[in-house]
Amino acid sequence: MNQPVDHAGLAPATPFRTAADARRAIRSGAWTGHTVGLAPAHVQGNLMILPADLAGDFLRFCQANPKPCPLLGVSEPGARRLPALGLDLDLATDAPGYRVFEHGELTAEVPDLEAIWRDDFVTFVIGCSFSFEEALLAAGVPLRHVAEGRNVAMYKTAIPTTAAGPFHGPLVVSMRPMKAADAIRAIQITGRLPAVHGAPVHIGDPSLIGIADIAAPDFGDPVAILPDELPVFWACGVTPQAVAMAAKPALCVTHAPGLMLITDLLNRDLAFV
Repeated sequence: MNQPVDHAGLAPATPFRTAADARRAIRSGAWTGHTVGLAPAHVQGNLMILPADLAGDFLRFCQANPKPCPLLGVSEPGARRLPALGLDLDLATDAPGYRVFEHGELTAEVPDLEAIWRDDFVTFVIGCSFSFEEALLAAGVPLRHVAEGRNVAMYKTAIPTTAAGPFHGPLVVSMRPMKAADAIRAIQITGRLPAVHGAPVHIGDPSLIGIADIAAPDFGDPVAILPDELPVFWACGVTPQAVAMAAKPALCVTHAPGLMLITDLLNRDLAFV
């Protein structure tokens, strides 16, 4: 199923009344697309799933890198439930797509983890920029990828993360083109939301952070940047995927970029600073 866009073309329409409805559709395979604008009032999460013997090091990695990896929740080993994020939520089935990495190589993309789930898997749910987009749209800041029903553009950068144990690698950023006045407003709004990446990490010339071709994102969909716009870059929860490629753990599982876990948490209840 593809994501619909409303008749004004300004924001995505959603066929789901609640986050639980969206998860049920994802779990059944009725919804397989990206989750931009889906259940827009609800907090969405990136996923990193690791064997328990690596969980402590990855927890320290998240603590050392709170901009790309703000933690929303951590499961018990083997648990597919995380009731604090949703009573009926199933970590193995409720993202529209998952990626399996072995020794740093992407070896499979699967719709669920039923066939490969392990009793020692620990799941980290990490805040997602899709959550702050609701606040930006409510403030009148237009988002082109949302209006066009696309996934956000994401790029590996030359900015290193802070290593913890075996985990290291480049910061990944998401990009939204904005006019200068909108960029200033976006800084003000997102800077108050550290649970979903906070303020941007860079504005302007992408080459200054190691992005050679802004028209060719490493993840997500390309989006046009008009002559009167600046590219605005936020730390991104896809960073753990770049870290998995660099650190090369024997096994880890992530969400597929743009195919997030939708929680019962409300964006309006996120911690503000």
